[in-house]
Amino acid sequence: MKEKQHNWLLYALITMVTWGVWGAFSDQPDYPATLTYVVWALSMVPCALVALWNIGFKLDFRKKSVWLSMGVGLLGAGGQLALFQALKYGPGYLVVPMISVAPIVTVILSAIFLKERVSRLGYVGILLAFVAIVCFSLSGKTDEAIKSNLWIVFASVVFIFWGIQALVMKLANNATPDAESVFVYMAISGVLLIPVALLMTDWSAPINHGWNGPWMTFCVQILNAIGAYTLVYANRYGKAMIVAPLADACAPVISCVISLALYAHMPSPTQIVGIVAAITCVLIFSKE
Repeated sequence: MKEKQHNWLLYALITMVTWGVWGAFSDQPDYPATLTYVVWALSMVPCALVALWNIGFKLDFRKKSVWLSMGVGLLGAGGQLALFQALKYGPGYLVVPMISVAPIVTVILSAIFLKERVSRLGYVGILLAFVAIVCFSLSGKTDEAIKSNLWIVFASVVFIFWGIQALVMKLANNATPDAESVFVYMAISGVLLIPVALLMTDWSAPINHGWNGPWMTFCVQILNAIGAYTLVYANRYGKAMIVAPLADACAPVISCVISLALYAHMPSPTQIVGIVAAITCVLIFSKE
């Protein structure tokens, strides 16, 4: 029976909003980055249970589906762990711009392996998405020192992993009868890497166990998990070469608006350009 085609843009917009709110509050909890990963992985579990409930707990166990879906999760989670190491050796103002344009890998690979095509206007939308990504990634602080050139190695790993992830997610969706199974295996792979994050944790440093530690972190990271859940749907019904740059370009706009409302943080000229570019690319993609 032919599957009903849902509105991929609606799912992408949900991802943008949840990731935007997550981005606005992600630096609020006082908690180590590696333990934040642990909390994030655990926050995926409730969403995975919802996904299982949606399909009547009939998880797809076919080998191809399992391996592709696990690959999506391992690429995403592995990239996150590599990001911690990149930021350990290099400043965020160098690391973030490099990894933020990872969707360019997705666009190229999708055109080659998935034969995805968009209209000329669609390519303008993709270009505007990258303009927005670069504008927001270049608007951070620039006062951190480089501790080692190893940051380039780890940032490159993140760039490659996250760029390939969206392509593998599309392949997993094509091989699996439902998006829910893809997400469940993503959650499982994230949990499997928790021991790695624990080994990377500096236990000699003081750790906040209060409300603004793990508990607030969970409240923030559940938004990340929800966004990842709806991203799977967006990727299933939309084109990977559009969904990937769109989600990465527009979430910072939401974060910027929230910061403006709560902290009276006026966007910089670069961020304003990014906001205009992101909104324009959404309007263009809504016509695709």
